[in-house]
Amino acid sequence: MNISKIVENVPNYEVFLTVDELDASTRQLASDYPDIVTLFEAGKSRAGHPILGLKIGDGEKNALCFALPHPNEPIGAMTLEYMSRALAEDEDFRRKSGYTWYIIKCVDPDGTKLNEGWFKGPYNIYNYIKNFFRPGSVQQVEWTFPVTYRNLHFNTPMPETQAIMKVIDETKPEFLYSLHNAGFGGAYWYITHEYEDIYEDLRATAVKHGVALHLGEPESPSCTKLSEAIYKMMGITEEYDYLEKYSDVAPESLITCGTTSADYALEKNDCVTLLTELPYFFDARIQDMSDSTITRREAIEKNIEMNQKHCKKMDEFLSGIRKYIVPENPFVILVEQMITFTKSAEGAKRKWAEAPEFELPAKVSEVLDNTVIARFYNSLSAGLIARGAEYEMERLKKEGKADEQALADLEDARSRAAAYLIESCEKLEQDLDYTVVPIQKLVQIQIESGLIVASRRLRA
Repeated sequence: MNISKIVENVPNYEVFLTVDELDASTRQLASDYPDIVTLFEAGKSRAGHPILGLKIGDGEKNALCFALPHPNEPIGAMTLEYMSRALAEDEDFRRKSGYTWYIIKCVDPDGTKLNEGWFKGPYNIYNYIKNFFRPGSVQQVEWTFPVTYRNLHFNTPMPETQAIMKVIDETKPEFLYSLHNAGFGGAYWYITHEYEDIYEDLRATAVKHGVALHLGEPESPSCTKLSEAIYKMMGITEEYDYLEKYSDVAPESLITCGTTSADYALEKNDCVTLLTELPYFFDARIQDMSDSTITRREAIEKNIEMNQKHCKKMDEFLSGIRKYIVPENPFVILVEQMITFTKSAEGAKRKWAEAPEFELPAKVSEVLDNTVIARFYNSLSAGLIARGAEYEMERLKKEGKADEQALADLEDARSRAAAYLIESCEKLEQDLDYTVVPIQKLVQIQIESGLIVASRRLRA
């Protein structure tokens, strides 16, 4: 299989496709290649939207690729948009891949539609955060697979999660590619199996396309680092163990969700799962491994103090409008989860950072991650609060229940959150020297990374 040729042919995508555009393209591909491509419906979303899938090829092993398990992460949808067509059009690629491919471009159509406000640009920090949506963990496809571990019991997967479970049950894939991406930072990978011989190849996929490696802090203290920018696949059991070790609060009281597709697939078969995390924006300092002027413990302490201050502010924004927020409001669930978790779990992070290695000088990348990039991620909650308040104002007006006090309270929260967001983004623009990564490069990195691991799995 000529991976380089496949990667080089990725089109110069200028925008992300909407749910309707992805669905139309999926149906069109099956119509264009009826003898090669089989269209199927994996399930339906909570709102009743069909979750469309494609079966392509006839290899001895099965591979499952799905995108948008987190609806703010559309890079993977573009990867599968290209990959599905390449497989249909290129018999050599299809045959030499060694797999029968099951491809789902959008597994959370309901959530994805709530992100479409930034899909067509402009691609800058403010437009992204203003139009950003991500559900709470208990409504995320990737984190609602069943799990029983110690005192944690979760067995209420969403319809979207059940759709993926059904495909895994029926196909028992040897390779699973859950398509994710970060918002800001650099490239990094999660993998279930320790294939040390391909780590350098994975890093090279980003480096040659000019995308920085993420050499700052791991996404969670519970992550296990296998190599630079490469981590052991993390499930909910790792997070549980971390909280049990470092927190004074029972882990099951903080964990409201299930586990990942990787854990579920591994139970069904010795399935290799890969995640290739990529940013829309990056600052080259995220791979600067020179020493800073503070210790890593001091950098983490700054991060904790900043997070606590931010969550206190978000709590204030919500305090006057919680009485108006209905369970159907999708926007504030993640914010409430973040507030609760920060209050209870930051002590665990402090305890984690008491280890001797945190007395060493922090790398420039670690300081950037803890003090600046963390502000980018914190700002997302301000956008969600503003959208949550707008949701309630529209709902009350539609239901004829919009009394003056309710509208005034909601508008006050909305305007304060919106102003906070503008101020935060202006400060970030000053403190960051960031690059917007072209979609083409992101797709090239994801597809090459996936094919490297898929090929390695066949040699195992």
